Amino acid sequence: MKYSILAKSLAFSVAATFMALASTSIARAEVPSWCGPKKATLALLDGYGGNSWRQVTTASGKQTVELCPSITKYEYADGQGDTQKSISDIKSMAAKGVDALVVFGDAGPAVLPAITSVFKAGKVIVPYRVDVGGKEGKNYSKFIGSSFVDDGETWGKWIKSILPKGGNLLFLSGPAGNSQGLDELKGMKKVLGPEYKFVNPEPFAVTNWDPALTQKVLTAEIAKDAKIDVIVSDFGPSLVGALPLFNKQNKSIPALATSDGNSLGCFWQDNQAKNPDFKLFTVATGNDNVRLAVQWAVALATGGKPPADQIFKAPAFEDSVTGKPNTVQCRKDLPGAIYLSSELPAEDQAKAVGK
Repeated sequence: MKYSILAKSLAFSVAATFMALASTSIARAEVPSWCGPKKATLALLDGYGGNSWRQVTTASGKQTVELCPSITKYEYADGQGDTQKSISDIKSMAAKGVDALVVFGDAGPAVLPAITSVFKAGKVIVPYRVDVGGKEGKNYSKFIGSSFVDDGETWGKWIKSILPKGGNLLFLSGPAGNSQGLDELKGMKKVLGPEYKFVNPEPFAVTNWDPALTQKVLTAEIAKDAKIDVIVSDFGPSLVGALPLFNKQNKSIPALATSDGNSLGCFWQDNQAKNPDFKLFTVATGNDNVRLAVQWAVALATGGKPPADQIFKAPAFEDSVTGKPNTVQCRKDLPGAIYLSSELPAEDQAKAVGK
C-alpha cells in the first residue's frame, strides 16, 4: 500500500515538474525575439498627443511594450504641440534614468539637439515617422520612418486603374512643406504621367490636417475647378465634414484616394448610393508605425534581436471597386475617431479615445 502511494506520489511529482517545464517553455516561446534578457525602462514621447490618431497610436505603442517582460517600467509624455515642452520632456526622461526613448518629433529638426544629447549620454533613442534630421549612430540610435513614397505610388496605381486616360486630381496634405506630402507626391509622379493634372497649388493644397481648414480649402477648389475627378488626401477622416459640399453644388462626390478612418468608411456607406462617382481607396493610416519603433528601441535596450524592417510600409486597406484586400469598413457601434486598419482591436481603440 505504502509503495503504491509512493509510486503515485512520484508519478504526480514528475508530471507536475514536466507541466511546469512545459509551461515555462511555452512562456519563453511567446516572448518576441526583439525582447532580450536585459532589464530596461522605456518612455514614449509625443510632440502632440491631442487627437484620436495619436491616442490610438499611443495605446498601440504601450501594448507593444507590454509584450516584453524585460521592460520593467513604461512612461509617456505629451509635448502638447509646444516645441519647448517636447525638448524638456526628452531631456527630463533621460535625466530620470529611462534607458530607451521612442520619440515622435513633431517639431522636426528643432528637437534634434535634445535627441543628440540624450544619445551621447548613452541612452537608446529612436525617433520615428517625422524626419528630425541628423544621422543614425551620430545623433540617435535608429530612425524608423514611414514610406510615404510607397503610399503615393499605391494611390497612383489605383488612380490609373479607374482613370486610365487621365483626369484632374486635387491633392490635399498637412502643413506647408511637410515631408510626408512631398514624398507622397513624389510617389504619385512615379506612376502618373502628364495626362493627370494636379489642379491644386504646387505641391499640394495646405490643410494642416485640420477639418475646418479642409472645408475652406475644398470650398475654394470646388469654386475654382469645374471638374475634379479624384481627391487625394493623406488624412481621410478630415474630409468627412467637407465632402457634402459637392452635393450642395449639385455634383457627385468624386473618387477619393486617402488613408482610412471609421468615420470615413461609414460616410462612404451612407452616401455612396447617391454619389455614383464616389469610389474609395485607402491605405492603412499608420498607427502601427509606432510598433516597429518600439520593437527597435526594446531590442537595442534589452539585447534582443532587432526587427528585419527599418521602414514602416502602410498596406492597402480598402477598395470599393475590387473589394480587395477589404471592402469599405464601418463600425457604427463604435466611435468615428478610430482606425480599423490598426492592429489594436477596435474596442480597445474606443477606450483609448475615451468614447
